This record gives sequence, C-alpha cells and structure tokens, in this order.
Amino acid sequence: MTEDKEIKVSKTDPDSGYMIRDGKPEGFFYLDHRTVDTKYNFITDVHVTPGNVHDSVPYLSRLDRQRERFKFEVEAVALDSGYLTTPICRGLQSRNIFAVIAHRRFHPKQGLFPKWKFTFDAERNIYVCPASHELGYRTTDRKGYRQYASDPEHCKNCPLLDQCTQSRNHRKVVTRHVWEDSKDWVRNNRLSKSGKQLYRKRKETIERSFADAKELHGFRYCRLRGLPNVREQALMTAAVQNMKKMAIHLDRLEYRV
Repeated sequence: MTEDKEIKVSKTDPDSGYMIRDGKPEGFFYLDHRTVDTKYNFITDVHVTPGNVHDSVPYLSRLDRQRERFKFEVEAVALDSGYLTTPICRGLQSRNIFAVIAHRRFHPKQGLFPKWKFTFDAERNIYVCPASHELGYRTTDRKGYRQYASDPEHCKNCPLLDQCTQSRNHRKVVTRHVWEDSKDWVRNNRLSKSGKQLYRKRKETIERSFADAKELHGFRYCRLRGLPNVREQALMTAAVQNMKKMAIHLDRLEYRV
C-alpha cells in the first residue's frame, strides 16, 4: 500500500511552492539560489525555484554550469547546513573542490544516544556502541545505506539499553551511507584552520548579498506572479547589485592610482 503525498498548490500563483522551515514563515514562496565570489562579492549565478524545492537539489548542476560557461576554476566553496547532503559532499570531493559546510544538528528521540556516540571502525567495518559492544554489517538498502546491527543477546541485559534503543527485539541498528566518507571529509575541512577562515566569510559575502537585495532593492517580496516574472526580478536585482560593486571597485582603483 502506497501513501499519497499531499502537495499544496496556490490558486493565485501555481508556480510557487509551499515552504515549511524552522524559523521561517510558512506559506507559498519562491527561492533565489545565488552564488557569489569571495574576492569582490560579485553575484555569479542566480537560479529561482518554487519554495518547496530544497536548496541542495540544484546546487551541483548550477556549480557545473558556472565552471563550464565562465571557465571558473573553483578552488573552494562555503555553504550553510542546508547543503550538508551526501551527494553534494561526494560531488564536491570528486570535483577536487575544498568544501566547508555548516554542521547540521540532528535531534534523536529524547533519552536515546545520538549517532555520534557510536564509533565507526573502518578497518573492521563495524560500529562500537557506548557499552563497547560491536554492531556488525548486515546489508545495504536501495538508497545506499549500510545497516549495522547489534546482537540482541548482548543488548537485552545491557544497563544502557533504555538509552540506546526502543526496539522490541532489543536490537540496535545504525546506518551509514556508502559515501559517508565524503561527509567525514567535509566535517574535517570545517574544523580545519583554513575551513574556519573560509566559512567566516559567508556573513561578509552571500549573507550580505541577500541582505542588500532585501533591504535596498525590494527583493523581500515578488512584484509579479509566475516563475518567469520572479526570475526576471531576481536577475535584474543581481545585475544592479553587481553594477554597484563594479562602480565601487573601479572607484577604489582610480583612487589608488
């Protein structure tokens, strides 16, 4: 039996998407996915989607588009936690691009151990639980997640059982994606000295770019309905912001001379 997924559609603007996010207003919106360079904060790409399209979905294709069209030699990227997905981590590593992505907090069921309490042993391909018991590899599902399961005979008498699992058969299962090593690589980048320096620039570049668009160029609201009209507004706003950046940069160059 399959469950039907309900998709809300706006009667006044069907192109928009219904967005639900923590700390954000709920309703029909569009999303502007933009890229800026670190040196001058020029906007190098603008891509508009309905509000129910996750940030991570168009990212790699938009990155490749810029590299192919403008011959950008991208050395490093800094992204917020919405982009911390296994395909993006794998994609950036395979493209040899240094990636720093903010940490995403996952909240386990109250009273249960978080996943990081279970230590992965790559050489033996097992997980070790907080009580030092081993969770051996069982299978890999269709989505690419390896499953590691404990021995119920060890678990049922464990003093930490109530903090570990609520399973009726006393078996704890931990999953690990086949590309999880790429996520570990991104995490190590984030904790490195160069990674911390790079991520601090986000508030001076992309966050500032969005803030200027909203506060100075009326980009907080769509002026017209429909995806083509919203895309036109986004591109025009980005063009104006870039012209201002160019004027400021050229003025500084002239002043130095």
